[in-house]
Amino acid sequence: MGNIGFNYQKTPFRYISRWKDGEWSEGVLTEDNILHINESSPALHYGQQCFEGLKVYPTKDGKLQLFRAQDNAKRLNTSCRRLLMPEIPESMFIDACKQVALANLDVIPKYGIGETFYLRPFVIGVGENIGVKSATEFLFVVFGLPVGTYFSDGLSPVSFKTSDFDRAAPNGTGSVKVGGNYSASFLPKKEAVKNGYADCIYLDPKTHTKIEEVGAANFFGITHDNKFVTPTSNSILPSITKYSLLYLAKNYLGLEAEERDCFINNLKEFKEAGACGTAAIITPINAIAHEDWVHQFESGEIVGEVTQKLYDTLVGIQFGDIDAPEGWITVIDK
Repeated sequence: MGNIGFNYQKTPFRYISRWKDGEWSEGVLTEDNILHINESSPALHYGQQCFEGLKVYPTKDGKLQLFRAQDNAKRLNTSCRRLLMPEIPESMFIDACKQVALANLDVIPKYGIGETFYLRPFVIGVGENIGVKSATEFLFVVFGLPVGTYFSDGLSPVSFKTSDFDRAAPNGTGSVKVGGNYSASFLPKKEAVKNGYADCIYLDPKTHTKIEEVGAANFFGITHDNKFVTPTSNSILPSITKYSLLYLAKNYLGLEAEERDCFINNLKEFKEAGACGTAAIITPINAIAHEDWVHQFESGEIVGEVTQKLYDTLVGIQFGDIDAPEGWITVIDK
């Protein structure tokens, strides 16, 4: 695997389009990585902004491909609708991602070293607006950078601790990818890391009895009879990686797969567990600390057999080594 980590670095080009007077401008590529926006922009004061994350994968035969980019486009628009921002046409979203990849060809990692080119599309409310209301102008931006693994240990089991903080409110914005959900996680994560854990686990905000998310990633568990299980809730972000794993578990590995409640006091039902997301891919979980007890999974400090198979299958599809389900891959023509 690569060792460059998951850190920002400026790359040559990014894409930007402005929404004004009811329409998006033709997007352009720019070398300027500094956004120039009004000091009263609603994105700065009221959090009117959302984002996505996806990757460009180099393949063995020299191609570049996007993984389920249409789903990222759909999810971005779900977020935009929730925050009263104009939607991005799916074709525009895909084209912007392709343009950024092609404009930065020289810094896209090569196949075989476990690194990818991460794309960050986002929409923000800008313009002159001091009242608590939607912006009148918006920016759609896509930038990218080469990345390695999100957690420093890569595909090595790490431990997490439940948090007393809530990630999102019931019927709030937990199911969309907006910045406020993440800034609220800074303090809980800091406390978890201070106590020796990789991150914290958020429980459902109503009862604090069910697992919702693991830091900025989704949770999954493998039961002792080899069922793939992941939580369901209207305040969980619908992770593209999670739904990919649900499909792969059932259709590639032949496992039963389901979304249902995962109770924190019933972790013993799982022999393996993990966190999953675009950035983290899959991070195996060694143990979870909750209140005054710690549960260690049967797989412990080694990657569980099912988790390893899921990881190998997912990554194999993303890098073009395994045939993908129809519609999952978008090839970027050089």
